[in-house]
Amino acid sequence: MRYINTSNFDHQQSDKIGILLTNLGTPDEPTPKALKRYLKQFLSDPRVVEVPRLLWWLILNGVILQFRPRRSAKAYATVFTEQGSPLLFHTQAQRDAVAAQLQQDGLNDVVVEFAMRYGNPSFDSVLDKMFAQGVRKLIVLPLYPQYSASTSASTFDELARNFMRRRWLPDLRFVSHYPDYAPFISAAADKIRSHWQQHGQADKLILSYHGIPKRYLLNGDPYHCECYKTSRLIAEQLGLNKDQYMTTFQSRFGREEWLKPYTDETLKALPKQGVSSVQIFCPGFSADCLETIEEIGEENKEYFLHAGGQRYEYISALNAEPQHIAALCQLIKDNLHGWSATNDNQRAQRAGELNSAKYGD
Repeated sequence: MRYINTSNFDHQQSDKIGILLTNLGTPDEPTPKALKRYLKQFLSDPRVVEVPRLLWWLILNGVILQFRPRRSAKAYATVFTEQGSPLLFHTQAQRDAVAAQLQQDGLNDVVVEFAMRYGNPSFDSVLDKMFAQGVRKLIVLPLYPQYSASTSASTFDELARNFMRRRWLPDLRFVSHYPDYAPFISAAADKIRSHWQQHGQADKLILSYHGIPKRYLLNGDPYHCECYKTSRLIAEQLGLNKDQYMTTFQSRFGREEWLKPYTDETLKALPKQGVSSVQIFCPGFSADCLETIEEIGEENKEYFLHAGGQRYEYISALNAEPQHIAALCQLIKDNLHGWSATNDNQRAQRAGELNSAKYGD
């Protein structure tokens, strides 16, 4: 096996602490070719689709990748801007804001980067860059507040795959979830409260999360429970009773049963139950993307209004808003406890030990 080495390595290089923010990923551009490349990587992940590999390979390559890329490209074209993909530029803005805040807080030996589980920037390219800068301790923070094997665990898989091929491994801390982290809950609640102050409160607040197949829950995945916990904590901060909010799940794929209630079916049914106005917030999405902008902001709005609803408002994700950045920075600092970058004396000692070994002193 050929291991990944650090080019032009210098034992006297300053050691640094790395902070790697990660998110799901996005195609490079809204074209069928780019979507096919992205979807193949995404849907080939056994954490995402738990189906026997040979059967799924035939379905994916023989059916899905022949038709879905063109349809998905049309959807992505509606959300791409001059800055590119929303998920990409929002995550980059989060990285920039976190780096600036940590530096302002006096953490000068910290390198902050972001990578996408699928697509670009890739784990391999970003980790190469970080380790070349002297990162010897690494905190990985997937921007998924609620844990799921299909997101958080898949991120760890990709990290482990990279580390298996490296010569020198860093000390590692992996933040697998933060569904009840108080600063995050406060940021979400304040975001909703701020929207109410500008637009008033609707009949019902819907907290919509990305769905997963129900059998993942039955097999022990905690995602369903963590989503409900996040919803309950947000509702408590807002002073809502159980009739004023509900938790739903969106973005299902395929024919099997997924976590319920489904967001789209809920919105079609609510007007018949006397609910004329709704506001939707997605606490599982740290940044706006296709699933929030197009699916929640447009497609589900049509379902609700067509069913007789009168007022529908999507409350945008936390993105790089100051309170969200403060929450992420505090989460990072909590996980930095006891860590510091190697000081100059330690580096000099390490270099001296290298020279002694080299020359036999």
